[in-house]
Amino acid sequence: MRGIEARFTGSVQGVGFRWTTKRLAEAAGLGGWVRNNPDGSVTLAVRGESEAIECLLNELGTRLGPAVASVESREIPAGTVPEGFEIVR
Repeated sequence: MRGIEARFTGSVQGVGFRWTTKRLAEAAGLGGWVRNNPDGSVTLAVRGESEAIECLLNELGTRLGPAVASVESREIPAGTVPEGFEIVR
């Protein structure tokens, strides 16, 4: 079990980023959350198997790549991330 927190910058708000992330994460059996930040970026916290997390990040890059200017990610304790997936407002 692995935990990742990623911050996406660019034109990532108003393009369906959070809903796409939620749908893909749930389909992959991942837990976590995604939220818009006041500075226009989006933060994702996700927990699950490494392969499923990498697939999620790759799929987001494929589907939303033109909107993303950069991604910064770091490992976090998997136990700090919820088991279900939600959009945080």
